[in-house]
Amino acid sequence: MDLEDLIIKSGAVMFGDFTLASGRRSNYYISIKKAVTNPFILKKIAEAMAKYIGNEKISGIELGSVPIAVALALETMRPYVIVRKESKEHGTKDLVEGDIQKNEEIILVEDVITTGGSVIRAAKILRDHGAIVKKVIVVVDREEGAKENLAKENLELIPLIKVSSLLSKYK
Repeated sequence: MDLEDLIIKSGAVMFGDFTLASGRRSNYYISIKKAVTNPFILKKIAEAMAKYIGNEKISGIELGSVPIAVALALETMRPYVIVRKESKEHGTKDLVEGDIQKNEEIILVEDVITTGGSVIRAAKILRDHGAIVKKVIVVVDREEGAKENLAKENLELIPLIKVSSLLSKYK
Protein backbone atom coordinates (compact mmCIF):
# COMPACT_ATOMS: atom_id res chain seq x y z
CA MET A 1 0.00 0.00 0.00
CA ASP A 2 1.47 3.36 -1.01
CA LEU A 3 1.46 6.52 1.09
CA GLU A 4 -1.63 7.91 -0.66
CA ASP A 5 -3.58 4.73 0.12
CA LEU A 6 -2.43 4.79 3.74
CA ILE A 7 -3.59 8.39 4.14
CA ILE A 8 -6.97 7.59 2.60
CA LYS A 9 -7.37 4.47 4.76
CA SER A 10 -6.56 6.53 7.89
CA GLY A 11 -9.63 8.70 7.30
CA ALA A 12 -7.52 11.83 6.85
CA VAL A 13 -9.39 12.90 3.71
CA MET A 14 -12.84 14.30 4.53
CA PHE A 15 -15.51 15.84 2.35
CA GLY A 16 -17.89 18.64 3.39
CA ASP A 17 -17.68 22.41 3.88
CA PHE A 18 -14.41 23.53 5.49
CA THR A 19 -12.51 26.76 6.18
CA LEU A 20 -8.76 26.26 5.77
CA ALA A 21 -5.95 27.95 7.72
CA SER A 22 -5.44 30.16 4.67
CA GLY A 23 -9.02 31.41 5.08
CA ARG A 24 -10.10 29.72 1.87
CA ARG A 25 -13.22 27.56 1.72
CA SER A 26 -12.96 23.97 0.51
CA ASN A 27 -15.24 21.02 -0.12
CA TYR A 28 -12.56 18.68 1.22
CA TYR A 29 -10.17 18.71 4.15
CA ILE A 30 -7.02 16.73 4.75
CA SER A 31 -6.35 16.12 8.42
CA ILE A 32 -2.88 14.62 8.33
CA LYS A 33 -3.07 14.44 12.12
CA LYS A 34 -5.37 11.44 11.62
CA ALA A 35 -2.56 9.78 9.67
CA VAL A 36 0.47 10.81 11.73
CA THR A 37 -1.04 9.55 14.97
CA ASN A 38 -0.65 6.09 13.43
CA PRO A 39 3.02 5.14 14.01
CA PHE A 40 3.17 2.98 10.87
CA ILE A 41 2.02 5.85 8.63
CA LEU A 42 4.21 8.37 10.47
CA LYS A 43 7.23 6.14 9.86
CA LYS A 44 6.35 5.84 6.16
CA ILE A 45 6.13 9.63 5.90
CA ALA A 46 9.52 10.00 7.62
CA GLU A 47 11.08 7.39 5.32
CA ALA A 48 9.73 9.19 2.24
CA MET A 49 11.00 12.58 3.47
CA ALA A 50 14.40 11.21 4.50
CA LYS A 51 15.37 10.87 0.83
CA TYR A 52 15.51 14.67 0.64
CA ILE A 53 17.58 15.26 3.79
CA GLY A 54 21.30 15.87 3.61
CA ASN A 55 23.14 17.66 6.40
CA GLU A 56 20.32 20.08 7.14
CA LYS A 57 18.71 20.46 10.52
CA ILE A 58 14.96 19.79 10.45
CA SER A 59 12.24 22.19 11.52
CA GLY A 60 8.55 21.71 12.10
CA ILE A 61 5.83 24.25 12.84
CA GLU A 62 3.73 23.66 15.94
CA LEU A 63 1.44 21.67 16.15
CA GLY A 64 0.78 19.78 12.94
CA SER A 65 4.28 19.21 11.67
CA VAL A 66 6.05 18.57 14.99
CA PRO A 67 5.36 14.80 14.97
CA ILE A 68 6.63 14.70 11.38
CA ALA A 69 9.79 16.63 12.32
CA VAL A 70 10.45 14.32 15.27
CA ALA A 71 9.91 11.16 13.19
CA LEU A 72 12.17 12.54 10.46
CA ALA A 73 14.84 13.45 13.01
CA LEU A 74 14.75 9.90 14.36
CA GLU A 75 14.82 8.43 10.85
CA THR A 76 17.82 10.55 9.76
CA MET A 77 19.49 11.13 13.14
CA ARG A 78 19.46 14.86 12.37
CA PRO A 79 18.57 17.42 15.05
CA TYR A 80 15.42 19.49 14.80
CA VAL A 81 13.90 22.75 15.97
CA ILE A 82 10.29 23.79 16.46
CA VAL A 83 8.83 27.07 15.22
CA ARG A 84 6.02 28.36 17.40
CA LYS A 85 2.94 30.04 15.97
CA GLU A 86 3.21 32.68 18.68
CA SER A 87 5.67 33.35 21.47
CA LYS A 88 4.97 32.15 24.98
CA GLU A 89 4.12 34.70 27.64
CA HIS A 90 6.77 33.21 29.94
CA GLY A 91 10.32 31.85 29.78
CA THR A 92 12.42 33.00 26.84
CA LYS A 93 9.35 34.07 24.84
CA ASP A 94 11.24 32.89 21.74
CA LEU A 95 9.45 31.70 18.61
CA VAL A 96 11.99 28.91 18.08
CA GLU A 97 12.63 25.95 20.37
CA GLY A 98 16.04 24.40 19.81
CA ASP A 99 19.45 25.70 18.83
CA ILE A 100 20.23 27.39 15.53
CA GLN A 101 23.77 28.27 14.52
CA LYS A 102 24.40 31.22 12.20
CA ASN A 103 24.30 30.07 8.54
CA GLU A 104 23.04 26.62 9.53
CA GLU A 105 20.93 24.99 6.82
CA ILE A 106 17.44 24.03 7.95
CA ILE A 107 14.79 22.20 5.96
CA LEU A 108 11.17 22.86 6.91
CA VAL A 109 8.59 20.09 7.04
CA GLU A 110 4.83 20.60 6.94
CA ASP A 111 1.78 18.37 6.89
CA VAL A 112 -0.49 20.07 4.35
CA ILE A 113 0.18 23.23 2.35
CA THR A 114 -2.34 25.44 0.53
CA THR A 115 -0.96 28.91 -0.20
CA GLY A 116 2.20 28.55 1.90
CA GLY A 117 1.57 31.43 4.30
CA SER A 118 2.43 29.50 7.48
CA VAL A 119 5.59 28.04 5.96
CA ILE A 120 6.76 31.39 4.60
CA ARG A 121 6.27 32.92 8.06
CA ALA A 122 8.23 30.04 9.67
CA ALA A 123 11.05 30.37 7.12
CA LYS A 124 11.31 34.10 7.87
CA ILE A 125 11.51 33.39 11.61
CA LEU A 126 14.25 30.80 11.05
CA ARG A 127 16.13 33.18 8.74
CA ASP A 128 15.83 35.95 11.35
CA HIS A 129 17.54 33.51 13.74
CA GLY A 130 20.46 33.15 11.31
CA ALA A 131 19.41 29.98 9.49
CA ILE A 132 19.58 29.30 5.78
CA VAL A 133 16.25 27.88 4.62
CA LYS A 134 15.93 26.71 1.02
CA LYS A 135 13.55 23.74 1.01
CA VAL A 136 10.14 22.77 2.35
CA ILE A 137 8.97 19.15 2.33
CA VAL A 138 5.23 18.63 2.70
CA VAL A 139 3.12 15.50 2.95
CA VAL A 140 0.31 16.95 0.80
CA ASP A 141 0.36 19.94 -1.54
CA ARG A 142 -3.19 21.17 -2.13
CA GLU A 143 -1.89 22.78 -5.36
CA GLU A 144 -3.44 26.17 -4.60
CA GLY A 145 -0.47 28.46 -5.12
CA ALA A 146 2.04 27.38 -2.48
CA LYS A 147 4.71 26.35 -4.99
CA GLU A 148 4.63 29.77 -6.66
CA ASN A 149 4.38 31.70 -3.38
CA LEU A 150 7.31 29.79 -1.88
CA ALA A 151 9.39 30.34 -5.03
CA LYS A 152 8.99 34.11 -4.53
CA GLU A 153 10.67 33.61 -1.13
CA ASN A 154 13.46 31.44 -2.60
CA LEU A 155 11.95 28.29 -1.13
CA GLU A 156 11.69 25.03 -3.06
CA LEU A 157 8.52 23.03 -2.40
CA ILE A 158 8.95 19.25 -2.29
CA PRO A 159 5.57 17.51 -1.98
CA LEU A 160 5.34 13.81 -1.21
CA ILE A 161 1.77 13.83 -2.56
CA LYS A 162 -0.09 16.23 -4.83
CA VAL A 163 -3.77 16.55 -3.95
CA SER A 164 -4.82 16.00 -7.58
CA SER A 165 -3.34 12.50 -7.42
CA LEU A 166 -4.83 11.82 -3.99
CA LEU A 167 -8.34 12.95 -4.95
CA SER A 168 -8.22 11.03 -8.24
CA LYS A 169 -8.39 7.84 -6.17
CA TYR A 170 -11.95 8.79 -5.18
CA LYS A 171 -13.26 8.81 -8.77
